[in-house]
Amino acid sequence: MKNKFSHTVPYLVLFAVAMMILAIPAAFYDLTLFFIQGSVALVAVIAAIILYFLFAKYVQFSLRNAVKSVRNADTSFADRLNFPVAVLSTDDELVFYNKAFKKLICPEDNLMGVHIDYKFFSADIADIVKSEGTAVKHGNKMFTAFGADAGTGTVLYLFDDTYYKNVDAEYKATRQSVAMVVFDNREVFADEFEEESAHIVLQVEDTLQKWAADSNALYRKLAGNRYMIIFEERELKKIIEKKFDIIDKIHEIKMGDVEATVSIGVGRGENNLRKSQNSAKRALDMALGRGGDQVAIATGKDFDFYGGKSVGVEKQTKVRTRMIADSVANAVAECDKVIITGHKFSDLDSIGASIGMYRAVTRSLGKKACIAVNYETSMAKSLIDKYKADRGEGIFVSPEQALTQVTAKTLLIIVDTQTVNMLEDKRLFEQCGSCIVIDHHRRQVDHIQNAVVFLNESGASSASELCTSIIDNFEGDPLGKPEAEALLSGIILDTKNFVINAGSAAFETAAYLRKKGADTVAIRQHFADSIDNYINKYQLISSAKIYKECAIVLVQNEVSDVRLLAAKAADELLLIKGVKASFVMYRTNEGTINVSARSFGKRNVQVVMEKMGGGGHHTMAAAQLKESSFEVAVNKLIEAIDE
Repeated sequence: MKNKFSHTVPYLVLFAVAMMILAIPAAFYDLTLFFIQGSVALVAVIAAIILYFLFAKYVQFSLRNAVKSVRNADTSFADRLNFPVAVLSTDDELVFYNKAFKKLICPEDNLMGVHIDYKFFSADIADIVKSEGTAVKHGNKMFTAFGADAGTGTVLYLFDDTYYKNVDAEYKATRQSVAMVVFDNREVFADEFEEESAHIVLQVEDTLQKWAADSNALYRKLAGNRYMIIFEERELKKIIEKKFDIIDKIHEIKMGDVEATVSIGVGRGENNLRKSQNSAKRALDMALGRGGDQVAIATGKDFDFYGGKSVGVEKQTKVRTRMIADSVANAVAECDKVIITGHKFSDLDSIGASIGMYRAVTRSLGKKACIAVNYETSMAKSLIDKYKADRGEGIFVSPEQALTQVTAKTLLIIVDTQTVNMLEDKRLFEQCGSCIVIDHHRRQVDHIQNAVVFLNESGASSASELCTSIIDNFEGDPLGKPEAEALLSGIILDTKNFVINAGSAAFETAAYLRKKGADTVAIRQHFADSIDNYINKYQLISSAKIYKECAIVLVQNEVSDVRLLAAKAADELLLIKGVKASFVMYRTNEGTINVSARSFGKRNVQVVMEKMGGGGHHTMAAAQLKESSFEVAVNKLIEAIDE
């Protein structure tokens, strides 16, 4: 109310003065005009005086009412209190405040009648009344505010705790976080650039030391290619704001075409350094499991990721593979039967890997086994049908049929996925006594934790490649021509005919499977399209829009085999000049909008899909959105690409 009066009075006075000035020359030319202007000026002055007195009466009236409405509100007593007290009207206007309020809040200003808005105290009065103490700020002072509703007003109490809040802020700013650092590809430099590798190591270490020094951090070199850095929270916040640009600085260290990369795990927000170190190790395992060349920050059970734009380095060795194979054999030996399954909407890689493991379990390890798959939703029906024709019925069962065979000693082998929610049927995981996970996708935050064997190699081309390397260590030479073709079809699918994500191990595995009798012409039939699907695919491709070197397609019309069609269209879009990543959106029968993402490695589509709640691999990922509108989904995708 005070603002309304106080703002109006000056304008009326100015208006009256202006009219008087204009009336003076009018007196010499037209007396009628002079009297009119003078009258208007006189009315304005009278109005200003009336408004002024009305405001004074309003303040007195409001003060009396507010004091009356507050039980036991003794103004003389309030003045003796050494903490700020104020009485507000129902409109949140100041009608009384004590000397402490005057001293701390308004030593030079008269705030009587001023409206207390959000900007004044950084909190709404209604929220202060409802809460049991609200942190507010005014100028450079910080208070804890309490409010009492008195019916026709509010009593506001403020306690100055600036000192304590500054101490608390300083304590939080000096909390320590531990970062564990690994020089990812040190062995690559040692193998390819033996003479210069020592110089590369020194450059990486000098860069890390300078990074730590610039951040006032403690740097220590551990054994081998591992380092530890301890940051204060205030410095870590600055580093996060820069999105860990140390990753890019390390990339500048190169020999030939090979860039140096590091992985960093950060333990943040723990009570002590020991817990921070354990969290940092857990975060580092997550960063390495996702392919390295990135930062993972452990914040409780969740992780924040930075970097991760380069393709994972192959780290699978024959010694490690043999150890994994022995562990798999031991787990199979202790169970009564084996159920093998993959992810929902199974593809050639999932089914190919399942067939390979089925043959190894039944022929080499001598256990009964079956493959649990939902045939109706599978995108590898041609491979399933062909294997049935070659090896007979009874191998593939529905998840419901598999559940009837589960006992406490049943072993579940999961291929081509690592999360429970992506399984053909998560009840299999819940009811089986133990499980083995074999996956080539980057480590997910919600990955299966309690597997007896967890093989997650993001540098591998496919789950079929990993399964082949394990099977090669079993006795009995279990793979025949049908299994070799199934495994090779999975590798061909995930490498896009050995164009992307195909390391030396992928070619070695393909050569091994070729020797086992795999017929590439027969495999090609699994990739063949019907004439209708072929036409639909290229209609989708022709509707693509390009945004920042990314091709985006919306499947808005109803088409058959939309999942398979979207995946194939996403692959084909990469053949367009200037396109580094492709995204195909389509609506499912369940009402969700799915995104199929692909790249040739220049863009990490997994990072983009993770921003949208999905995941996958560096070059092949997906997400499922609950939005019902394509417009909303596209906006989310564009935001993720921009970020």
